[in-house]
Amino acid sequence: MRFPILLAAAWLIVSLPASAQDASDPELIGELMAFHGSKVIVSAMTTHCYETTGLDAAYKTANDNWYLRNIGFLDLADRVIARLGGAAAGEKQAAENYGGSQIMSAYNQAEDKDTFCRAFLEQVQSGALDIDKQLPAALQKAQDIASQ
Repeated sequence: MRFPILLAAAWLIVSLPASAQDASDPELIGELMAFHGSKVIVSAMTTHCYETTGLDAAYKTANDNWYLRNIGFLDLADRVIARLGGAAAGEKQAAENYGGSQIMSAYNQAEDKDTFCRAFLEQVQSGALDIDKQLPAALQKAQDIASQ
């Protein structure tokens, strides 16, 4: 089962707010904002599934572990965005809102919510939804800029 995280990340990369056009590299800023959208996708769905599956602690653990594996990438994104001149006001919140709405939409459309949650948990636990797996090109660009 594939999740719309790839679609959400791709949309965030190509759908730059008009206010980001003044940045040094608006395309890269949009790509880096997708990192934050990914964080919200994992956080929102693991919390929602935790609550709807009888408080199965595996969801909280998976979210915590995802965060620990990806916090460096999120920090890197923020540092590079600042180095590129910063993001437009509200751009991070827009990326987060979009990520959350896309995963909840996918959940709401799933015929079997329990199966959806279990499959999502497997994706998070396996690392398939980690930033370095979902957005490797943007990560490489950010690492290149940070190392200059």
